[in-house]
Amino acid sequence: MASKLHSAPPFRAEHMGSLLRPDDLLQVREKIRDTGVSEEEAGLLAVESKAVKDVVQLQRDLGLKAVSSGEYNRTRFWGLMWDEFEGTIRLQDADASMFRLYHPDVVSLIEKDRKVMPGDSVIAGSKLSWSPKHSLSNLHELKLVQQSLPESEWSNIKLTMITPAWFHMRYKEGKAYTPEAYANDAEYFKGVAEVYQAELDALYKAGLRNVQFDDPGMAYFCSKAFRQGWADDKDNTGTVDDLFDAYVQLYNDCISKIPADMHTGIHLCRGNFIGGRHFSEGSYDIIAKKLFENLNVNTFYLEYDTERAGGFEPLQFLPKNKNVVVGVISTKLRELEDKEAMKERIYKAADFVASGSGETREEALKRVCVSPQCGFSTHESGYPLSLDDEKKKLALVRQIADEIWGEA
Repeated sequence: MASKLHSAPPFRAEHMGSLLRPDDLLQVREKIRDTGVSEEEAGLLAVESKAVKDVVQLQRDLGLKAVSSGEYNRTRFWGLMWDEFEGTIRLQDADASMFRLYHPDVVSLIEKDRKVMPGDSVIAGSKLSWSPKHSLSNLHELKLVQQSLPESEWSNIKLTMITPAWFHMRYKEGKAYTPEAYANDAEYFKGVAEVYQAELDALYKAGLRNVQFDDPGMAYFCSKAFRQGWADDKDNTGTVDDLFDAYVQLYNDCISKIPADMHTGIHLCRGNFIGGRHFSEGSYDIIAKKLFENLNVNTFYLEYDTERAGGFEPLQFLPKNKNVVVGVISTKLRELEDKEAMKERIYKAADFVASGSGETREEALKRVCVSPQCGFSTHESGYPLSLDDEKKKLALVRQIADEIWGEA
């Protein structure tokens, strides 16, 4: 629970976790998919370990403290955690009737001619539970990064984790689970909270002290189209704001048992899909006050690279015991932003934080950080930026932080 201000992490210069994959890693995963050879036969672990070691060093060379694995052991940003929970069922090309057809992901991806949601999706087929035998991917990712850092820096490692509502919001009411698993959303959310508590406990015991929840769904509550779609859906019980409140409570339950020295944050992701495509737009105004005041995380990572997110005015509601990481650098466009213009945007954001808390700009800046707006490679390939572009963007974040704060 965010009872007092947590600093370092977050650090003044941050990034959202995913980084462009090296070709040899992509090639070995492609070989596994195309030929059916095992990961062991393909030598995945050795390639993956070297790739993570290299990307950790890249981040250190750029002066970034909150190092990640680059999400190199994942093929998409949500990873395998949900597949590893016992009780889940993976659906392939699920029938469109299961989904909220106004949900931004579904709108973008649904195949209307076949009336299916392409790819795989997960529901709870029976009661969810956490097993140390199966819930291994996040621990594996953490250990890969730890192997690449001196132990004195392990507490800086940032692991990204998918929102606990990821496999709920997209589905029609009652379709995220079978009737045999849960009778209603309240029972389902209780089960989700329990497996997240267990996952976080295992990661904490393994040395993790910094977790960032990636959550496109919370940003969708800013979308007028989603809110109208919810209101028009006669299958829904309650209002769209009731759902928002339920998700805030779900988060709070998930993190209710973590120790005080574990930093938590939420990235309200607006989408950086293959080809740099985004999924949602709308100002934070409509959710900001309740989000900042009621969600018990330490830090909010917000996307502010385009006008889609609106202005900085909602930052006036940020409580004094919470931080904001302002994502002003685009990971979708190759053009490098103007440093002085970005610094002015950070100062403007800090001024709104200050106005809401009765502080000076200098005082408010103690709770403000800078970052790119999203990850560089939320899926494993298909992005417009080159490795050189990525390095320049991250170096710019570091330069902005140095010139504003002069600290990590």
